[in-house]
Amino acid sequence: MKTKLLIFAAVSFGLAGLCSAQTTSPTASVTSTTTKSAGAPYIEGSVWTLTMIKTKTGLDDDYFRQISGTVKPIYDEEKKQKIILDYKILMGDPHNRDEANIIIMVQYPNMAALDGLRDKMDPLVEKVMGNEDQRRATAVKRLDVREILGTRTMREITLK
Repeated sequence: MKTKLLIFAAVSFGLAGLCSAQTTSPTASVTSTTTKSAGAPYIEGSVWTLTMIKTKTGLDDDYFRQISGTVKPIYDEEKKQKIILDYKILMGDPHNRDEANIIIMVQYPNMAALDGLRDKMDPLVEKVMGNEDQRRATAVKRLDVREILGTRTMREITLK
């Protein structure tokens, strides 16, 4: 069960769910929607999933090699099919030993884009990463290199 959760988190949100501090990609066309309350001091924008990852000491490059052949092709295909707007990977020094050193950010056009996401993703994931047993083996292998500390979904806002 934990393996399936890790696979889903890594693929859906680490797919998963690789992103940025930049408001939108220069090539992405994002239509912002205003909030229902005209008095809100912001405009709602796209939705980001952030996956916080902690790699084991000295294994950053190993992790990046692993996801270059699996996660990156899936994100690239998602962008091509306009399932996602963009993705980014941030790497930095953790503040302490329990914090992430890698954050994968995935930008969706809106919250509705998350509805039925698995149905859209399963064929892409199977094409790139193989059947469920192959994906499970990949996820187990990644346990030797990294730990997913958590995933967060947040809406981008623009102050008025």
